[in-house]
Amino acid sequence: MQKCTLIISLCLCVNIISAQNKSTHGNKFEQLDYLVQSPNEYRTASGAPGPKYWQQRADYDITAALDEKNKRITGSETITYYNNSPNPLTYIWLQLDENEHDPKSDNNHFNESSIQPTMTEADLYRLEPWRQLETLGDKITQLTDATGRPLKYIINQTMMRIELPQTLKPGQSFIFKVDWNYTIPNRFVTGGRGGYEYFPEDGNCLFTITQWYPRLCVYSDFQGWQNHQFTGTGEFALTFGNFKVKMTVPADHIVAATGECKNYNQILSSNQLARWKQAQNVKEPLAITTLEEATTAEKQQNTTTKTWVFEANNVRDFAWGSSRKFIWDAMPTYIEGKKIMCMSFYPKESYSLYKKYSTKVIAHTIQTYSAHTIPYPYPVAQSVEAANGMEYPMICFNFGRTEKDGTYSAATKYGMIGVVIHEVGHNFFPMIVNSDERQWTWMDEGLNSFCEYLTEQAFDNNYPSPRGPAYKIIDYMKLAKEQLEPIMTNSENILRFGSNAYAKPATALNILRETIMGRALFDYAFKEYARRWAFKHPTPADFFRTMEDASGVDLDWFWRGWFFSTDAVDISLDDVKYYRLGTKNNGDLFIKKVEKDISQLRNKESNMIFKVEIDTALQDIYYHNPTADQQYNLSRPNPLIDNEATTQWTNKYFYELSFSNRGGLVMPIIIEWTFKDGTTEIQRIPAQIWRKNEQAITKAFIKDKEVQSIRLDPMRETADINESNNMWPLRQIPTRFELFKSKNTTHGGSTGGNAMQK
Repeated sequence: MQKCTLIISLCLCVNIISAQNKSTHGNKFEQLDYLVQSPNEYRTASGAPGPKYWQQRADYDITAALDEKNKRITGSETITYYNNSPNPLTYIWLQLDENEHDPKSDNNHFNESSIQPTMTEADLYRLEPWRQLETLGDKITQLTDATGRPLKYIINQTMMRIELPQTLKPGQSFIFKVDWNYTIPNRFVTGGRGGYEYFPEDGNCLFTITQWYPRLCVYSDFQGWQNHQFTGTGEFALTFGNFKVKMTVPADHIVAATGECKNYNQILSSNQLARWKQAQNVKEPLAITTLEEATTAEKQQNTTTKTWVFEANNVRDFAWGSSRKFIWDAMPTYIEGKKIMCMSFYPKESYSLYKKYSTKVIAHTIQTYSAHTIPYPYPVAQSVEAANGMEYPMICFNFGRTEKDGTYSAATKYGMIGVVIHEVGHNFFPMIVNSDERQWTWMDEGLNSFCEYLTEQAFDNNYPSPRGPAYKIIDYMKLAKEQLEPIMTNSENILRFGSNAYAKPATALNILRETIMGRALFDYAFKEYARRWAFKHPTPADFFRTMEDASGVDLDWFWRGWFFSTDAVDISLDDVKYYRLGTKNNGDLFIKKVEKDISQLRNKESNMIFKVEIDTALQDIYYHNPTADQQYNLSRPNPLIDNEATTQWTNKYFYELSFSNRGGLVMPIIIEWTFKDGTTEIQRIPAQIWRKNEQAITKAFIKDKEVQSIRLDPMRETADINESNNMWPLRQIPTRFELFKSKNTTHGGSTGGNAMQK
C-alpha cells in the first residue's frame, strides 16, 4: 500500500510557539466586577431585584391655573411621601427644575462661549444667557406640614431641602403642602423642555407644561439622594406615585395630559363628547376636535375658564399641554386584550402630516415595544405636536410642521414618524423601567433608541433609520480619542450627546442582537430585563447582569469595550496565505504554500520579463523548485496518512489568514468568502478568538473550492471604522459626498426637498 504523508508543521509546534511568544493578553476579556457595584440583598448577582429591594413613593394632589395673558402658572400641591427604606430620614430633597431659568443658576454661567465674525441678537444673548432670564424661576410662596405649620427649607439652585419636624422612620409617611408660581418661558428664546410657543399669524400660544411642580428626588439603595443639579442636559430621576391634578385654563383650550381625564362630560361640547364616545370603537383615527373648531377658536379667543381633572396611577411624573389651536383625534388599540386609547393633539400648521400618521404611529409603537418588553400598562398614549421632542408618562411632545400648502418633504415625514416613535417609546424607558437619566443617559436614550430602530423597521422595511445600523456610527467612532467619552459617562460631561448617549448604545444593542447573541437569546434576555425592572429603579449593573443571566452568554468583554472604553472596531486582514496538497518525488503528499500576491499576479499577466530569466546564471535550485526546503523537511519521519484518509484532503484548498486589531475593540471576525465559481459563504469567528492575544491572531481554514476574494464584515454589522483593510485582494472604497442648499424653516418645519409640492 502506498503511504502518503500529510504535514502541517504549524500543528507540531503550537506549544513551543505559545511558550516563546510574549503575552499580549490585556483585560478586554476580564469580568466587570470591579467596575460595577457588588451584588447585595437589594440587587442580586443575576441582575434581578433582591429579596430586600425597596423604593420610595410620593403621591401628589395638585391644583394649578394657567394665566394665558401673563404667561404664568400658579399651583398648590399636597404631597404624601412614603419612607419604604430601612433608613430613618431627617430631611427630604425636592427638585425645582424650573429654576434652570433662574439667572443666578450655575447652568446659565458655566458653558463656554465665543464671539464670531457675524452674530445675531439671539447669538449675543447666548453669550450670557442670564441677561434674558429676569423674573424666571420658581417662587415658593408657602411650605407647611399637613396641619399648616411652616416647614424649614433651603433652596440650592434647582434643589430644595426640607427639614422634617421629626424623624421619618421606616414604614412611615409624611404629608406636606407647597404653594408656588412661575413665569412660563418662551421656549424658543430661553430654551428648555417646557414653556410656550407664540404664533404671530393668529396671535395664539401653545403651552407645554413640563417640570412644572416641585417634586421628590429619588432616594435609593445604591446612592442615597439623587440631588444633582438640573442644568438642562441630564434629565430626571423620579419616584413613582399616584397623581390627582386639576388645571384651570381658558375655556376654549383643549388639554392633553398624563393620565385619564375624569370630567370630559363637563368640559367638552355635546358634539365633542359624542365623538369621544364614538372614538372608543373606531378603526381609523376620529377627530374629537376638528380643524374647523380649532380654527374658529383661534379667532374668537374665549377669556372665560374651565377646569380639567386628570388622574394617573403608578407614574413617575405628570406633564400637560394646553392650547385653543389643538386639533384632537383618537382611536383605540389593544395589547393582550386591553384597550389603550391612542390620541394626537396638533395645530393646523401640522394638520396634514399628523392627521395621517401620528395616532397610527402611536399604536404601532406601543404594539412593537410591548412585543419586545412588557405589555403597555397604561390606559392612554398621546402625541402632541409642539415643534420639539420630549417625553413624559402617557404623553410626549414632538415636531413635524408642513409647508403652508400642507405638503411636506420625505425628510420631514420620516423625522416626524421617528420622533413620535422615540418619544412614545420613552413610556417604556424610563417611564416604566425607571433608570436614573441624570447619571446614565444611555439607560433611557440608548435603550429607547434601539427599540425605536426595531419599531421603525417594523413600520417600513425601507425606513431610513438614522440610528441602529452599525455602519452609521462609524464617523463618530473614528474621531480622535480626545473627542470621545465612554458611554458610561455622566450626562453633563458628554461632548457629543446624540452620538454617545443615543446612537452608540443603540448600535451596540443591535450588534448584540444580530451579530453576537442572535435574536432568540437577545430578545428573551431583553424582555426579562424589562419584566424584572418594570416600575423599579435599575442600574447599569442590573442590565448587564440580566442580559448575561437570562441568555447564558458571557458579555463582560462586550460591555467593557463598548460601554467603558473609547476603543473602535478596526480589524485588519493583514495577510492571506494559500496552500494545496503537493506530491513529493516518492508520490507522498504534503501541503505546499501557494503565495497569492496581487502584484505578482499582475506582473505575470502583463508578460513582464524578469531579471532571472534574462540572466540565467542567477537561477539555482530554489528557482526551479521554490519548495525544496519544505520537501527536504518531509524526508524526516512524520505521521502517515493512508490512501483512504488522503482522499478527503487532495481536493481541498487551505487558507491561512492573519488579522490585527488596530482599533482596540475586540469583536467577532465575520468573513465573506467569494469562490471562483461565483458562489459565496459567510463564516463567523467568535470574539473570543482574541482572548489570548488582543492585538493579532492567525486562523486557518479548509475550503472545498478555490477562493477568488475575501471580505471582512460584508454587511457592515460591526461598525468597523476602516473598510479599506477588510479585503483581499485590495479594493478601493469610494467616498461619497452630497451637495445641498440650506433652507430657513419655521419651528418644527418641513426640511429637505419637497417632491410633494411638485
